[in-house]
Amino acid sequence: MGLPALEFSDCYLDSPAFRERLRCSEQELERTNRFLKDVVKDGNALIGAIKNYSLAVQKFSLTLQSFQFDFIGDTLTDDEINIAESFKEFAELLQEVELERSMMKFVQILFPKKFSIVEPVLAFLHSLFTYNNLTVELTQDFLPYKQQLQLSLQNTRNHFNSTREELEDLKKRMKEAPLTCKLPGKPTIEGYLYSQEKWALGISWVKYYCQYEKETKMLRMTPMEQKPGAKQGTTVHLILKSCVRRKTDSIDKRFCFDIETVERSGPITLQAPSEANRRLWMEAMDGKEPIYHSPITKQEEMELNEIGFRFVRKCINAVETNGIATEGVYRTVGSNIQVQKLLNAFFDPKCPGDVDFQSSDWDIKTITSSLKFYLRNLSEPVMTYKLHKELVLAAKSENLDERLGAIHGLVYKLPEKNREMSELLIRHLVQVCEHSRENLMSPSNMGVIFGPTLMRAQEDTVAAMMNIKFQNIVVEILIEHFNKVQESLAGFPHPAPLGGFAGPPRDISRIRTSKQTLGNPERKEGRKEGRKEGRKEGRKEGVASRPNWKRGPPWVEPWAQGKAAGSKAWFVGKLGCSSWASRVSRAGNTPCPPLRHRDAA
Repeated sequence: MGLPALEFSDCYLDSPAFRERLRCSEQELERTNRFLKDVVKDGNALIGAIKNYSLAVQKFSLTLQSFQFDFIGDTLTDDEINIAESFKEFAELLQEVELERSMMKFVQILFPKKFSIVEPVLAFLHSLFTYNNLTVELTQDFLPYKQQLQLSLQNTRNHFNSTREELEDLKKRMKEAPLTCKLPGKPTIEGYLYSQEKWALGISWVKYYCQYEKETKMLRMTPMEQKPGAKQGTTVHLILKSCVRRKTDSIDKRFCFDIETVERSGPITLQAPSEANRRLWMEAMDGKEPIYHSPITKQEEMELNEIGFRFVRKCINAVETNGIATEGVYRTVGSNIQVQKLLNAFFDPKCPGDVDFQSSDWDIKTITSSLKFYLRNLSEPVMTYKLHKELVLAAKSENLDERLGAIHGLVYKLPEKNREMSELLIRHLVQVCEHSRENLMSPSNMGVIFGPTLMRAQEDTVAAMMNIKFQNIVVEILIEHFNKVQESLAGFPHPAPLGGFAGPPRDISRIRTSKQTLGNPERKEGRKEGRKEGRKEGRKEGVASRPNWKRGPPWVEPWAQGKAAGSKAWFVGKLGCSSWASRVSRAGNTPCPPLRHRDAA
């Protein structure tokens, strides 16, 4: 298990749990540092040993070359001269013998070389040509992997850039207001406070790490010992009754306020690190000290209503009419002033929607940036907070079929307006990606742009930022498999299971590819008849009912219901019997099949 993420909010709070996580990270860094030092040390020792070996060999060769026959006395005697000359003569004889022997060997191999030298050359050329052929084949085999690797690197780079931008934005917001970001499941406010403790010999100020929950009015105070390595004291739980700011002239300390609790009879005087921190504590505790200005600036939120749908449709119509082939559409950003001007004009309460998108005042970059701004600032994202974790978990699945089936099932769980908006947007993004040769916007690029726009976590944390790449994958899958998802949505009104391929449809899919079923003439004939009748019946019902269809529960057009009836008849023919279809009819429910790769297989 890896190390836990270090959140910016915990860094500002400097809580004991954060210190423990920070200590674990520091220990891991120290261990890695020691390991790297050992590697460098052993590598230097190996290089030094190689150099010493080379020097020893050179020294030995010099010693052999400088060896000479020394003598005793001033001059050499005749015998010594004869011995030295005999050594030289002996060396010359040995050299002549070796020369003659080498000449004999040369003569022995001279003539065979005339016919034997061609064979190695031929073998070498043959191996060279074989190697070249294998190189070409391996290059062709490696080409798809190379292209896939390039695409993966591009997507990884895009994910990294988008994640880095989100982290920088989160860090900037945390620096501006570090204590105003409350995460789900966390206390309303927490941080360090000093408490005035009265003893027999005087008064002392003790440092506490305090956590306050506004719903239950529970205040937890954990004493923090200033000595290094000391253990934490016992946490005190108090129920708050009231909170009052301490008058400045009544105490020699600044930033103080008094609280009254159920457990203690007298008031407790607490000191905050700063005036801003005291305001936050008093605001959380409903203190009597007024807040002159709120430190929290919340951006105006937009709703997913009729005027919002009208705005999105007009933006999509303008892009598909005038700018679908524009290079870098949705990637290039328009002017912020123009974007705000367009949004203010369209969402004006006096005359909402009274904007001509075909006017020359609004270019494509302004329209696309306005659409992204509207989707980002919805009170709840299009894919909802409730399904965010499940969608991210589905995107993490290694099996593509399970991933697609899980996302397909989760789309059913979206509320009616959200599902309609997601279908409208994804259909438009599919149209944009079909012109990727002109606008250079592939499904992966669209996923990077619209992943954080259509999906976002309810809390802004580093861990949530790490899941941005999986948000991009969800949008990319919805774009690439839009026809499969929407075909299933239109033909089968009931949601599929989360696994995507559980239940009767999974069995049917297996029967379709079974050799035993395909090899049975009777079942094969039944499949043909069922497929023919089903398609014919579906077309008749669809054409007959199409002019008068109405959008309503279960949000299925009648001609799509005819298609579903045709699919049911085709399933009957596929199985060669009506047992499964009869069970479904008796149950009064049409099961949602898995995403069909090809109905007319």
